[in-house]
This record gives sequence, C-alpha cells and structure tokens, in this order.
Amino acid sequence: MKHYFPTIATLAVTLMGSVFVPALKADGWDKRTIITIDQSIDVQGTMLPPGSYVITILGESSNRRTVQIFSAAENRLITTLVAVPAWRPAPTDDSEFKFYEVAEGRPPALHTWFYPGDNSGFEFIRSGRREVAAQTPQRHANAAISNAGSE
Repeated sequence: MKHYFPTIATLAVTLMGSVFVPALKADGWDKRTIITIDQSIDVQGTMLPPGSYVITILGESSNRRTVQIFSAAENRLITTLVAVPAWRPAPTDDSEFKFYEVAEGRPPALHTWFYPGDNSGFEFIRSGRREVAAQTPQRHANAAISNAGSE
C-alpha cells in the first residue's frame, strides 16, 4: 500500500486541481471583446480608424466602469475611458453596440456596449455636443465581433 500512496495522492491533487480550473479562466471578468471595423468610429472623443481592437474592462468589483481599448495585438493601449452604467431589459447572446445618430459625413459615435448575457453595460458620453441616441441597435455594417472570454 505504501507504493500506491504517492500515486493516489498525486491523482487526488490532480482531480481537485481540475475542479478549480474553470474558476481560473477569465469567465468574462474583463469582458474582453475583439471588434473589427471597416470605417472610423468615435469613442468618447477618440477616433478609431478602420482595423481590429480589443475592448476590456479594468477595475475592481466595486468600480467596473473603466474601459480600455487596445490594438488588436494588445501591445498598445489606445485609450482608457470612464463609462456610465447602462441597462437593457433583456440580455442577448451576442455583444451589442449602439451608436449615436450623427450628421451625414461624420463617423459613427459609440453610444453603448453590452457584453453577451449581461443586462448591464457601458454608455459612452458623446464628446462635444450631445446627440440623440439611436433607438434601435445599429451594428456597424461590416463589424466582426468576438468575445474572447466566452471562447
């Protein structure tokens, strides 16, 4: 029995460790979302040219309103913003982005962002004069969105 004890102990520790692995994953904590846009958009005064970006939430559980936008490779921080809490009546399975209505010829301005499965989201205040928010979700015409935390 002495010969089996180390093997049984190792097996027990391995099994216990595998139980905790899901708790160690991101689990949407940072709400990491990859977005690819084919035209410039305005995010609270920061102009994002066409390309791919990573949007995440920074902060502790008491203040989860700081949004960071990184380059696609996540090697360059583009901007850090403080968002206002937003709410929607029913969550969806996909990320949802709504844009402010803007004058013809101006780039779309991000109004709200909701992570999949969440009722609470993030509202971005329009820089300059406030414009009326679109009442229906407007997805960027050719935006590709990925939620890395849910993959």
